[in-house]
Amino acid sequence: MSDRVRRFTEFRQRMNARILEHDNQVVRRFFALDTQCYRDGALDVRTKELLGLVASLVLRCDDCVSYHVAQCREAGVGREEMMEAFQVGLVVGGSIVIPHLRRAVDFLDQLEGGAPAAGTGD
Repeated sequence: MSDRVRRFTEFRQRMNARILEHDNQVVRRFFALDTQCYRDGALDVRTKELLGLVASLVLRCDDCVSYHVAQCREAGVGREEMMEAFQVGLVVGGSIVIPHLRRAVDFLDQLEGGAPAAGTGD
């Protein structure tokens, strides 16, 4: 696991635990709703994660993009399928998505054991 992937995963887990330490039913219910939304149903987990990935690209949330890239890989989504999902996000979101697309591909490369990209510039 690359350092970026490890740092992202550890931070996300640590902060989610920290957030859930507080007795806040709204936050707990939202987290539970998010978990339930991505379960198998009429759409399978792979499809739902790809939808989440495209939405995250269009909304330009790098944390969400990284999370859904990792979840897609865990759900068995292949690189070519993910590249097509990236295309949809780019077409729907326009050129403003390009920096997020770069970071998504970098994160995917690192998940797959590739060398980290030199720098993170847009």
